[in-house]
Amino acid sequence: MRAIGRVRARAVAAALVVGLLAGGCSSGPSGEPGAASGGSAGSDAASAPAAVAAGATPLEPLPAAVPAALAPYYAQQPTWQPCDGGFECTTFRVPMDYDHPGDGDLTLAAVRAAAEPSGAAGGASDPRLGSLLLNPGGPGGSAVEYLEAAARTYDRGVRARYDLVGLDPRGVGRSSPVTCLSGDRMDAFTAVDLTPGDQRGIDALVAADKEFAEGCRKQAGAALGHLSTVEAARDMDVLRALLGDGKLNFVGKSYGTFLGATYAGLFPSRTGRLVLDGAMDPALDSVTGNRTQAGGFETAWAAFAKDCAKREDCPFGRTEQQVGEQLTALFAAVGTEALPTTDGGRRLTESQATTGVIQAMYADFLWPRLRTALADARAGDGTGLLKLSDAYYGREADGSYPNLMFANTAVNCLDLPAPFGGPEDVQRAVPDFERISPHFGRDMAWMALTCAYWPVRATGAAHTVRAAGAAPIVVVGTTRDPATPYAWAQSLAGQLESGRLLTFDGDGHTAYGRHSGCVDGAVNRFLLTGEAPEQGKRCDR
Repeated sequence: MRAIGRVRARAVAAALVVGLLAGGCSSGPSGEPGAASGGSAGSDAASAPAAVAAGATPLEPLPAAVPAALAPYYAQQPTWQPCDGGFECTTFRVPMDYDHPGDGDLTLAAVRAAAEPSGAAGGASDPRLGSLLLNPGGPGGSAVEYLEAAARTYDRGVRARYDLVGLDPRGVGRSSPVTCLSGDRMDAFTAVDLTPGDQRGIDALVAADKEFAEGCRKQAGAALGHLSTVEAARDMDVLRALLGDGKLNFVGKSYGTFLGATYAGLFPSRTGRLVLDGAMDPALDSVTGNRTQAGGFETAWAAFAKDCAKREDCPFGRTEQQVGEQLTALFAAVGTEALPTTDGGRRLTESQATTGVIQAMYADFLWPRLRTALADARAGDGTGLLKLSDAYYGREADGSYPNLMFANTAVNCLDLPAPFGGPEDVQRAVPDFERISPHFGRDMAWMALTCAYWPVRATGAAHTVRAAGAAPIVVVGTTRDPATPYAWAQSLAGQLESGRLLTFDGDGHTAYGRHSGCVDGAVNRFLLTGEAPEQGKRCDR
């Protein structure tokens, strides 16, 4: 997920439901009758390389030697204990502020699936290759939960020769998690109108954003200023040392690619075999990133609409244009009157309807479920779309929420300056967002307002990552990826001195481990032998 400010995408595949299966996560509609309804507007934006932010400079590496003040952290001896049905768990300390290691620590949690040698998967004669860290994205996705759900789906050869390790980044999951709102207040936050048409609507949205930000300030305290990606990457280097590995091997999906690329930029000499799947582009400022991501969702919607129009159960017509027009009409209708659902009296708002559609863009196996939900909504029942929206946010049946969205916003608001200073800035930007994404642009512009009210100043800025001297780094891009447009993968692979672009011509968010034997074979070969795919290699299903 990322969109700067709210819970949309730098990416964990939208709710971890999709993230666990595909890896890697985003916002809503133009919603106005008469808005363009075709699917082509976002296509060019998603495939054309986006402009590098003015003044973006390369991320500079840190000194190769560990500073004396950090030596105690690198010398820890964590104890791994059996946990969670066949895994091993541990915790370790990192400085809250790497520039001032004595000003307090954070406790981070990691889980490990020990290598499983077998004759069929490489045999005991094949040397162990060390640890392979996994991250599913977000920011905010729990790598601990991801590993425990997905470890045994990884290639048997990879599992035979690597210990698979999931580290919850600082502020996430089990690692000193940040929290902001109670479940009932999060319900209100997810329901607030993201396409305000008057001052009253704008005031309500601003109030919701301010409440969210103030909740984070009160509950997270000083740690809220130290949840950046740079700090999380430095934490990974501490764990690398504690695992006994000379170099870091890593598979990152979605936002995990930004985390992995940051590590490579900071520690190129300690970069091992890195796979960055569903790539982020660190060179984009927050406005450009959100706008091009809106184009990615428009491209994904066009693919869904084209597929839907061919099917008997498509509720919205028999051409791509008709499907788009009917979605616009549905958003407008729900914006006028929220739909009833069977979930305890809750009603489906326009913002939740949009989130439900966006959730289904992350993986094409959700498209049949979306067709049914859209048909039900058209008939007056919003339950299906509400369930998809709840899945995006990770809402549990008891009304509670994980800390995914709290950490997502906290990291985003630190990593880049706020895209907008107030509602007036958003209003000026909306036409450009809608031009690129008629269905989702307006929503994604307004959702980016949250960081304007964030209680701590951003510590990062747009930058390029060269990682000079690093081993080959495989960057995987999917041509119709909604949350991390293909152009981002092209850009990141081009920035990295040793980047190798591997393209999957397909739908959905991320590619490795989903449904392309070509992608899986290339990535597994790289992880096991270090042989990177040839530059420009393309795969399909």
